[in-house]
Amino acid sequence: MMAKPSIQFIQGTDEQTIPDVKLTKSRDGTNGMAIFNFEQPSVFDSSGELGDITGFFMIDEEGVLQSVDVSAKFVNGKPARIEAKYVMRTPREWDRFMRFMERYANANGLQFVKK
Repeated sequence: MMAKPSIQFIQGTDEQTIPDVKLTKSRDGTNGMAIFNFEQPSVFDSSGELGDITGFFMIDEEGVLQSVDVSAKFVNGKPARIEAKYVMRTPREWDRFMRFMERYANANGLQFVKK
């Protein structure tokens, strides 16, 4: 059985909140960026016991995609959401990311809406 695709901020702890994801791609298709927004992510509930957020990890049967471009947004001094950015610099990185997203979407009942 294949492992369920997951997203983690602390290695070994799956994030339960499903993100809003926005994709951008250059006109020539050579690079792109994915911006993930997690409203009230579950990592805020457990980060004290499990340790600090160490990055953004997308895990599936092919391996791990990761980024350190992670920032918390605060409202009235309390953490409200996390924004994580994943940059793809080659068509191969874009294709790999899209395979992860397809698996993650299927596992979590998500759909793609083109704007």
